[in-house]
Amino acid sequence: MSAPTFSVVPEHVAIIMDGNGRWANARGLPRTMGHRKGVEAVRETVRAAGDIGIKYLTLFAFSSENWRRPETEVSDLLGLLKAFIRRDLAELHRQNVRIRVIGDRDNLRGDILPLLLEAEETTRSNTALTLVIAFNYGSRDEIARAFTSLAKDVEAGRLRPQDISPELVGARLDTAGIPDPDLIIRTSGEERLSNFLLWQAAYSEFMFMPEFWPDFSRDLFFAALEKYAARDRRFGGLSAKPAAAVGS
Repeated sequence: MSAPTFSVVPEHVAIIMDGNGRWANARGLPRTMGHRKGVEAVRETVRAAGDIGIKYLTLFAFSSENWRRPETEVSDLLGLLKAFIRRDLAELHRQNVRIRVIGDRDNLRGDILPLLLEAEETTRSNTALTLVIAFNYGSRDEIARAFTSLAKDVEAGRLRPQDISPELVGARLDTAGIPDPDLIIRTSGEERLSNFLLWQAAYSEFMFMPEFWPDFSRDLFFAALEKYAARDRRFGGLSAKPAAAVGS
């Protein structure tokens, strides 16, 4: 299926994939079915992002707060992530997709960390779309870890406090080397970031969509990109677009 042409294509799109449970509840299905249907939406979105020429796609797969959910649901979520990597890694590799994982890697249990590391290592040299998986990720935790790293350098005499800059902080974040997201999409109608990319979202465009994540489709993604192309991004400066005539 051919992809449409947009006047502006964001380099980096980040998505908060929300609404799996509510999608299932609305259909009288167990929440696990919503998560499973959500994986299908992930596959379609990754393909669409590659087709349109997006360079970075970040997906909020599992937050550091998700561990508070019932153990059965946590196990199912982890199982789906592992199944996705095992099933799709070879195909993503063939498509020249690079996988990056952001989030706290300490104390990850079982075989999930080795699997994530394998996905990163296998695709390290790929040069098309970079698929960033936010796993065990919380932005406040990420920022705190970055400042802890900087504080250790100050304590060791390798860095002066007055030399700490936004650029130095950014270089210690999990997303070091990844451009800030141009567009952040959240599904399910909720309008908040929920501890996702707080530092990186300083000048991002936001789009809150009413559809639950399992219903997110290629067409909905392209519709969001079309709206993004019409946005006037000023980054704190003046508009680059000509002002509309009075009465127009």
